[in-house]
Amino acid sequence: MTIERTILDNGLTVVSHTMPHLRTVSAGVWVASGSRHERKNEHGISHLLEHMAFKGTARRSAQQIAEEIEQVGGDLNAATSLELTAYYVRVLEGDDGLAIDILSDILTAPSLNAEELEREKEVVLQEIAGFDDVPDEIAYDLVQDAAFTAQSVGRPVIGTPKSVSSFTSEDLLAILKRQYVPSRMVVSAAGAIRHDDLVRHARDKFGDLPVGKGEDGAPARFVGGVRGSRRRFGQSHMLLGFESPSYRDPRFYACQVFSGILGGGMSSRLFQEAREKRGLCYSIYSSAWGLMDGGMFNVHAATSDGQLAELRTVIIDELNRAAGERPVERELERAKAGLKAGLLMGLESSSSRAEQMARQIIGFGRLFDANELIENVEAVTAEDVRKFAESVARSENPAVAVVGCGKASTDIARRTLEQLAA
Repeated sequence: MTIERTILDNGLTVVSHTMPHLRTVSAGVWVASGSRHERKNEHGISHLLEHMAFKGTARRSAQQIAEEIEQVGGDLNAATSLELTAYYVRVLEGDDGLAIDILSDILTAPSLNAEELEREKEVVLQEIAGFDDVPDEIAYDLVQDAAFTAQSVGRPVIGTPKSVSSFTSEDLLAILKRQYVPSRMVVSAAGAIRHDDLVRHARDKFGDLPVGKGEDGAPARFVGGVRGSRRRFGQSHMLLGFESPSYRDPRFYACQVFSGILGGGMSSRLFQEAREKRGLCYSIYSSAWGLMDGGMFNVHAATSDGQLAELRTVIIDELNRAAGERPVERELERAKAGLKAGLLMGLESSSSRAEQMARQIIGFGRLFDANELIENVEAVTAEDVRKFAESVARSENPAVAVVGCGKASTDIARRTLEQLAA
């Protein structure tokens, strides 16, 4: 396996991982620009720009883009998150030149046609409406808003009907010029690829992009609080959010291990206690995500209205237990094994590997050897986990969101917050 990295004269990073046993290539362009980099009047514009990239360029219509990539059996897609926007493709061996050509075309010369924009706005509005019909999506938006109140990192990536409807082609072009600069972009590929070929394609298609800096988002501040939806659903969702480390923080590994122990699978403490022993819910789990400068640890549970009170008591009791005593060796090793499996399985997938490399370069400025990542996981001790659990259980500013209980949701969230503080 050969991993190589080159930085072009304009600051664009090109990275590749040659995987000789594969006959396909996964390639993409990752841009260090997402919804957290939007100004107050730009909520949702990063996601809309991602959509519009596929709606035609100076050289290709939307149909031609789709036909050209599918003519060679390829697949083209994109995604927007808080800190990144990714445009990626998977093609057969030998079609990497076409892949980079199409990626560069949609990123450097999108037509941003006004009529196409109005049509695509309607598509995004339908996407928003779809999310609004899913109670757990609503709950996650609410807990994020409570955790990062009045900040771009606390807003839904997708935007709102009002904000999305307001954007013009000029608005999209402005953020494209401001944020899509070489120093914030990584061309990454893995699979049946030669690094020299990838560099040649990238230099040819992206080498003339003007140098720029772009804008960083404001620092994330975890605020905490309660949110509730007045809508009633057949099942109620409760989300607890706690401040947690940035993915750049060494404590992030302890956070991930704790998540595995508390609610990372069928053998986790919450699943066993809440579902298997008490039958309080169908779904309960924990998760953790990090930003460049912060993060959030979540516990999510879904159950009937009448069981929420007992369920939240179980969750809080488990948090307090974890804060007061170290996990046993068996639990610790099981959680570590899950993390290591995820890391190593990513190395076996060309698409995961291409994304992993791009994220490492954008987030850390360097690539990590797999052994280094495994060592970081292995270095987490039982006391590290207990200390992180204590920071969660003793949190002074948790975020709580409840969805599904109708008008009572906010009050239930408030009582949950009070119980956490008791």
